[in-house]
Amino acid sequence: MNSFLDTNNIIKQLSMINNFPVILTNEKGDGKKPEFRNALFNLDKSTISNDNVEHLITIYNSAKQLDIRNKVLKLLYDFTYPLLKDFFMNAYKKERYLDMKIYALRGLSNFIEEKEITQLLKKFNQSLAKRQQTTPYNFQEYELLKGGNALPYLAEKFGYPCFKETLEQVNRQYDAMPDAFKGHYRIDENGDIKMLKSPGESKAMMDRFWEEERSKLK
Repeated sequence: MNSFLDTNNIIKQLSMINNFPVILTNEKGDGKKPEFRNALFNLDKSTISNDNVEHLITIYNSAKQLDIRNKVLKLLYDFTYPLLKDFFMNAYKKERYLDMKIYALRGLSNFIEEKEITQLLKKFNQSLAKRQQTTPYNFQEYELLKGGNALPYLAEKFGYPCFKETLEQVNRQYDAMPDAFKGHYRIDENGDIKMLKSPGESKAMMDRFWEEERSKLK
């Protein structure tokens, strides 16, 4: 029986290796080439294994394009292969956008304890508070942090008070914004954007807001 299970596992591993796109194993992969981007952005997560995860780490570390790093983080943040602990820690330190930090922390949370996560989020919350002062209408970043694959997911999965406190802070800062910047879209549990208003509706709301602001200065 054990031999049968081992054989099935080997077949499964070989299948993942064989289905992983060859173009993504090239360390000099060009993030500007359509065939490279298509392979990455259409990658089936079921083909990712301990044998090929290093290729995605290499892509992330060499990528200058933000969307490529973002995609790699979201492809990997549910895996627990040993190489990923250091990868996620380095990514958390590297990224400056708060949503990207949270994606890295989602992966890192599979490896570290609540106490260490709490310490990381203390500094994160300070940066979050500064956003309200420097970019008071930064609704895009808030929507990403409120997304179904970000803080709400972490708060529900781990139940740590630190995740809940950070989510509450995001919601407070989001609620403090004018209505013109709310409810344009949401992020689902897969990290995909779901539009709630048409581009025309969103633009009209924001245009009215800025027109009202300009009229106050006259």
